[in-house]
Amino acid sequence: MIRVLVADDHPIVREGVKQILSETEDIIVSDEASTGKEALDLVLKNAYDVVILDISMPGRDGLETLKELKSARPKTPVLILSIYPEEHYAVRVLRAGAAGYVAKASAPDELIAAIRKVASGGRYLSPKAAERLTYELDRDFSKPLHEQLSDREHQVMRLMASGKSIKEIAAELCLSIKTVSTYRGRVFEKLGVSTNAALVLYALKNGLIDEGQIPPADTVDR
Repeated sequence: MIRVLVADDHPIVREGVKQILSETEDIIVSDEASTGKEALDLVLKNAYDVVILDISMPGRDGLETLKELKSARPKTPVLILSIYPEEHYAVRVLRAGAAGYVAKASAPDELIAAIRKVASGGRYLSPKAAERLTYELDRDFSKPLHEQLSDREHQVMRLMASGKSIKEIAAELCLSIKTVSTYRGRVFEKLGVSTNAALVLYALKNGLIDEGQIPPADTVDR
């Protein structure tokens, strides 16, 4: 029996995953977590064959949680389940230690296949993501600008693009305002933008946020 921990901040998503897996004979959801901290605490206490992790949750960022999970339990495969397009995030999470990436828009059968694959020691990528990975390996020089960002810069960039102020980001990431301002400057430099409004436009254009995450006009450039 493959024991799974599902970490996602949306109860409806966790219920959906449980419903899908309840129809299998070899996979069971042992525990659930709604934050990265809860996921890490559970992984430290219990043994799981696969951790299903959302890349965007309150508190700890998904990439940060992924790295901490792999540090605590290097042999436990982590499967990323996300709303974000795999062509933008799959390569990044694989480099951070994930065993696979599945988009939430995928068919249930794909999620089941991915869990079985990573539980057996393999890696899972959809044909589309595998093609993207091959492309990036072959044409590294043609990477989009946001691929130059470090994981922390990428995290700050997404929070800024969602309308968070420097003060709010500092509080959420437990960093100083000065440190976040430094990351903001690096992000602006690497993306070739000079305002938060331009950053939001870049993030939207490149599929890093969806239209529902566009911040209100009065929160931009705070």
